[in-house]
Amino acid sequence: MTWTFERVAGPHNGPAGGLVWDGSGLLFSLINEERILRFDPATGATVEFRRYTGRTNGIAQGPRGSIYGCQEGGRRIVQYLADGSATVTATRLHGRIHNHPCDLAVDRAGRVWFSDPHSGTPAFGPKIFPPLEHASVLRLERDDRKSWTLRRITHDTRAPRAVLLSGDEKTLYVAEGDAQSALRELRAYAVRDDGEVGPYTVLHTFGADHRGPHRGIEGMCLDADGNIVACAGMQGVGAGALVYVFSPAGAVLETHPLPAGLPMRCAFGDAGLTSLYVTTAGGELLRARNCGRRGYSRTV
Repeated sequence: MTWTFERVAGPHNGPAGGLVWDGSGLLFSLINEERILRFDPATGATVEFRRYTGRTNGIAQGPRGSIYGCQEGGRRIVQYLADGSATVTATRLHGRIHNHPCDLAVDRAGRVWFSDPHSGTPAFGPKIFPPLEHASVLRLERDDRKSWTLRRITHDTRAPRAVLLSGDEKTLYVAEGDAQSALRELRAYAVRDDGEVGPYTVLHTFGADHRGPHRGIEGMCLDADGNIVACAGMQGVGAGALVYVFSPAGAVLETHPLPAGLPMRCAFGDAGLTSLYVTTAGGELLRARNCGRRGYSRTV
């Protein structure tokens, strides 16, 4: 079936980034405006959820409704608390400040998996903490004292962007490669019982044409059947800006064109998780209602 996208919020100043359904509304971040907004589908109203967010990009919901954000400007993952405040997680990997977190996923145990690429946009404050020599997927987890600690998960990524866990949390999907990367791939890593990951399998590779390299995946979410719904591409190059539906094995099941130059992130929302929302680099929030697929709903 054809997906028809409508703009339900924006355009705002600068790109819109991460988004997450909170149970009755859709939270989405405005990176350069340093705000997170909330769209209410029942009323069509958009209100401010948080301000001064430190260029938060990816956002995700953890167990018991906790909201986490990738604060690119502060080079840290923060948790937004119900009282309006925020708390900072661990920021040091083997004594070094990590890079610029971009996207994240929270598992049932409350561990936060996030991509940590390098960024051409400087972080806030004096430049006294150099970036790491690697750009990896990292994971935040609690130690025996319930304090946050950091663990490096991938050792073979160069520019990880979007991250996603399968429904059974036995597979980590990683969108590797930004627009300047030679490789722009969708990868699947098997998550072992010890929490480490095995060698990756390439599920999809993005090519190039006479107009340049095809932009890879910037955002992903899971549908109720375990398929990967991803937004990628850009207008004027290759097939343009698209929403892809990949099977867990990497088969392209569907593609749907987007009325946007650069799609950013995607998430299911509305009653029954029957609508797909997409943010854009133009500061828009788009929605395809009753798209024929439902979002994955974690029961624990």
